[in-house]
Amino acid sequence: MKYSLLLLVQFIFINSFYAQSTSDLVKKAGDATAYPGHDQLIIFDSTSVDMQETGLTYVLNHTLTKVLNSHGANDLGVVKFGYDPLSAFVEIKKAVVYKSDGRVVEINVQKTLDYPAPARAIYWGAREKMLEIGHLESGDAVEVTMFRKGFTYALLAAGDDDKYIPPMKGQFYDIVEFFSGYPIKSKVYRVSVPKDKPLQYQFYNGEAQSSCWFEKDKIVYSFSKKDILPIKAEPRMVAMVDVAPKLLVSTTGDWNSKSTWFYNVNEDFGSFIADKEIKDKVAEILKGASSEMDSVSRLTHWCADEIRYSGISMGCGEGFTLHKGTMTFTDRCGVCKDKAGMLITMLRAAGFQSYPAMTMAGSRIDYIPADQFNHCVTIVKLRDGKYHLLDPTWVPFVRELWSSAEQQQQYLMGVPEGADLDTSPISAPENHYIKIDGIAELKPDGTLAGRITLAGEGQSDASIRGLFKFTNKTGWYQNVEKELLKMWPQAKVSLVKYSDPFDYQNYNIWIAIDYTIPEFALVSGNTMMFTPLSAGEIFKNFQGQLAFETGQKERKYAFRDRCSRKVEVNESIRMPEIKKVVRMPEAIDKPGSAASYKGGYSVSNGTVIFSGTSVFSKRQYEAGDWPEFRAAVEAQNRFSEMPVIIEL
Repeated sequence: MKYSLLLLVQFIFINSFYAQSTSDLVKKAGDATAYPGHDQLIIFDSTSVDMQETGLTYVLNHTLTKVLNSHGANDLGVVKFGYDPLSAFVEIKKAVVYKSDGRVVEINVQKTLDYPAPARAIYWGAREKMLEIGHLESGDAVEVTMFRKGFTYALLAAGDDDKYIPPMKGQFYDIVEFFSGYPIKSKVYRVSVPKDKPLQYQFYNGEAQSSCWFEKDKIVYSFSKKDILPIKAEPRMVAMVDVAPKLLVSTTGDWNSKSTWFYNVNEDFGSFIADKEIKDKVAEILKGASSEMDSVSRLTHWCADEIRYSGISMGCGEGFTLHKGTMTFTDRCGVCKDKAGMLITMLRAAGFQSYPAMTMAGSRIDYIPADQFNHCVTIVKLRDGKYHLLDPTWVPFVRELWSSAEQQQQYLMGVPEGADLDTSPISAPENHYIKIDGIAELKPDGTLAGRITLAGEGQSDASIRGLFKFTNKTGWYQNVEKELLKMWPQAKVSLVKYSDPFDYQNYNIWIAIDYTIPEFALVSGNTMMFTPLSAGEIFKNFQGQLAFETGQKERKYAFRDRCSRKVEVNESIRMPEIKKVVRMPEAIDKPGSAASYKGGYSVSNGTVIFSGTSVFSKRQYEAGDWPEFRAAVEAQNRFSEMPVIIEL
């Protein structure tokens, strides 16, 4: 195995900090009493990277981890390293156990197992190296040295070490997490690069000690941080990588350079050339199309619905290079980049300008041009001269063309003129409305009879369609019926109606339930107590905001919902003659720019009317938005907890 001499020298230098014996380090590191609530303690985590002119990197990682309790012993009994053999080589070089009684046990690394990594939906040949450490006890520590060469994403296969050269040849990037689920006493990251390839870098969400120096024909950058404690997660918070300390490094000059490279690598590969069969299918799909957007919509939904999400190794064209549209059209399956590439191919066959774009589903992309991507989408330039986002991966059976569950998400277009990093816009709450309407009659014995309807649009529409698209048609009636029965098991449903769940391009979804609920109201003499269906928790599953726990008064970190939304509730209940309103919850008005609620009761001509409107303005919120968000949710919940009391 070829190793970089400079890397070995740097690696030794990094760990010179730990010149005292490892056993002493372990003893002095601290125990469970010093780190209560934690299973393990990372005494040190040192990484040294040596970049070659081609972009090929040699990496040595050296860790020492101490067991603090039985859970930590169990978890540390096996060490694993995942890798993709198409683009990386991994070898466990050394493993040593330092027992609490002073014994030192060398683990035979020749017993390392190499096996296919567990996979679901994407089967790209990823593998894992696993070494059994054996029985451990509190106070023991495990030292592991791992060597790796290569990178994270595969592109076009080549021979020998060439396949470990990154797709953007001669360039290097890294995303280094200076955090863990366990306390870290010391973490060091060091990288040496050729002098003609200086790094730009930034440390986010905290501070680290950094230094830089020249060493022969290399520039060496070093970053270190001590006493790193795990961040206590908050419910529904943004991704940990967005709030915890991390380092981004890159030799790439700017995002524009990455954009043009991404464009060229796919054009050179011929990813979007349509054959006669594809052109004929496009003509068939577009027959009768009435407008530019109608054409785009038809092609987007065809790719979304007809290309199954399933990733298998398909040879040339993994990673940043999109498989050819002809292959995907034949296979009718692929991952996000295949669905995006299929749509680009079809849009171009229809005469549109269309290109791929990269994004990061689930977390933020920061501005240093390191490849913070896990998802591929499509862009199309329309007659307005602007690029528009399309995502055939996230919109199967969804009325949108770009999923608003991806709003406020950074993306990079691969276009011939180059592009900077951009952010997808906020989608207005009314684009994702939920409307609950009820008309009912409450009889003197407490029986409620009437109709309640539910309608949605955008992502709310998609959520409601889940009642239908994941089950056989024979179960649709029961799925709708259950929305009422899980709240009122004694209810008798006489009619269930709904729009065609699969006609999602022409009509938004709606459902209607005719019902009779005996003993709906609590009756005592001439007094009746009840809470309207719409003020309760009916259809709660389609209102993501109601899943938030509101006990927490303040938040430290940003948080997110599935999507922006607007909820409108209106219900009228005709009553027996009302002599006196004993209690009717007061109206609530909680204004706000991030979230708001306004609702209350009124009585008119023997009818109790309940109405409420809540607005949640975006998908991702700042911590400072929490008071408004919390107040709006609590206001909506308050009406479900405070019944109306009427005297007849």
